[in-house]
Amino acid sequence: MSIVVHKLSKHFQHKIVVDQLDFQVEKGQIVGLLGPNGAGKSTTMRMLTGYIPPSEGEIHICNHNLNKSPLKAKKNIGYLPEHNPLYTEMYVHEYLRFMGTIHGLGKSKSIKRAQEVVAQCGIGDMQNKKLGALSRGYRQRVGLAQALIHDPAVLILDEPTAGLDPNQLNYIRGVIKELGREKAILFSTHIMQEVEAICDRVLILHQGTLRLSATLDELAQYGSDQFIVSFKEPIPVEQLQTLSGIKKIELLDAHTCKLYVNHSKDIYEPIFHFAKLHGLTLQRMEQKKETLEDIFTQLTNTTHVQPN
Repeated sequence: MSIVVHKLSKHFQHKIVVDQLDFQVEKGQIVGLLGPNGAGKSTTMRMLTGYIPPSEGEIHICNHNLNKSPLKAKKNIGYLPEHNPLYTEMYVHEYLRFMGTIHGLGKSKSIKRAQEVVAQCGIGDMQNKKLGALSRGYRQRVGLAQALIHDPAVLILDEPTAGLDPNQLNYIRGVIKELGREKAILFSTHIMQEVEAICDRVLILHQGTLRLSATLDELAQYGSDQFIVSFKEPIPVEQLQTLSGIKKIELLDAHTCKLYVNHSKDIYEPIFHFAKLHGLTLQRMEQKKETLEDIFTQLTNTTHVQPN
């Protein structure tokens, strides 16, 4: 197992930022780390790369305990942080060779690897420019290249596609997907379509806790079926909440709501009976396929009307 996290927590004074995380990432697996701002994603990644120590728990990278054998563990990690730090007065090719020597590759190996990651990340036209002259998107590409320079087994990428235009976005997604064939990759993003396009597994954090760990196939069975229901008359919400099988009600307006229903529950007949019983005119009943964004909202948003 390339990444093993057990009971991982981080406290800043009396504030718990990350709370008792348990998860694993295997070789050949791409895992998306999702969560609203302040959920603990960047803090988790900083702990996984050894930039900050955990308050509790253990991290193993390629069978090396990060706390007990930090150098052995870190040799297997490539890291692109949220705010990509670069030496802006250095040229791209110069910077990448420099990063190679920091990783102990030696001069000739650093030159060879710099050429390889330049091609891999599509920055050949930029390699003779200073980093300070690059756009944000190309700086992100250089950041990914430096994370790859020593050919690590594990990649930790904190919002790697931030600042990329659509063409760059598609290119880097392709690079990450290809890398995921042989490496263990954990990356954070706010783009749900990105996770659905390239990830094998999804982790959703909220308020420092792990709310969901599931493969994309498992997500199809997670949560609820959804129905958009409209009546000509205002909806009697309290009475509607009493129907069996309804997990959650989200009011869209006085006449329309979204129902979250247990997968196995046939809701059509109870709704027809409910409308007849309360003298309501049913105008619309439409089943809606639940997306990753819907699941994310359910797990990180507490504003919906909850049944008793």
